Amino acid sequence: MEIDIRSDCDCAEIDWKLVAETLRRVGMAHHAPEVHQQAFAASHTVVFAWNEDQLVGFGRAISDGMYQAAVYDVAVVPEFQHQGIGTLLLNAILARISSCNVILYAAPGKETFYQRLGFRRMHTGMALFNNADAMTAKGFTE
Repeated sequence: MEIDIRSDCDCAEIDWKLVAETLRRVGMAHHAPEVHQQAFAASHTVVFAWNEDQLVGFGRAISDGMYQAAVYDVAVVPEFQHQGIGTLLLNAILARISSCNVILYAAPGKETFYQRLGFRRMHTGMALFNNADAMTAKGFTE
């Protein structure tokens, strides 16, 4: 299997229903397909992983492009996980924001994936979620 990582495409070839469904399947926040399309279109950096003509992963970052960035929506279709695709996606994102401090919040239980890539836990991280009770129940906040 050869994975093709495509950065900053125009997103016209993306199946946004698959994006929403993948995020749901991996337990991440998901919305209507058109919401994801708008979020990716508004992002500083977008990356997609393809196995031939099949979308198997994606991720994005918002950033000022100079010194601050945040990574979101890094996900791999479950059948393609544990093959290094998430690492390829994240490395492609980080290459585009290499001058920036980068923050993210990991899905509970996935922290070690990001730690292996050099991310460190923050002592001062704070969040203001739209549905705070649900995020607490999922383990994101106290």
